[in-house]
Amino acid sequence: MWPVLWAAVRSKAPYVTFPVAFVVGLVGYHLEWLLRGPPAPAAEEKSISEQREERKLQEIAGKDQTNVVSLKDKLEFAPRAVLNRNRPEKS
Repeated sequence: MWPVLWAAVRSKAPYVTFPVAFVVGLVGYHLEWLLRGPPAPAAEEKSISEQREERKLQEIAGKDQTNVVSLKDKLEFAPRAVLNRNRPEKS
């Protein structure tokens, strides 16, 4: 008789375990909600692009905007062509 009973329990296990697991999960969920209280609203965070814009504005605010490099000085820092092939006037 026991082998027949175990075979029946084994074949019907999914039909028994799913409702039991569902009830245990439901009770646990509501118990946790009662202990912790309602969830707090998520704080709104700034996007990465907004954070970058604020950081750039702070960097600009600390600098003197009237002090700029002249165009003549910028030309001196231009990268030279390989072996000065394309700039015969500089070789």
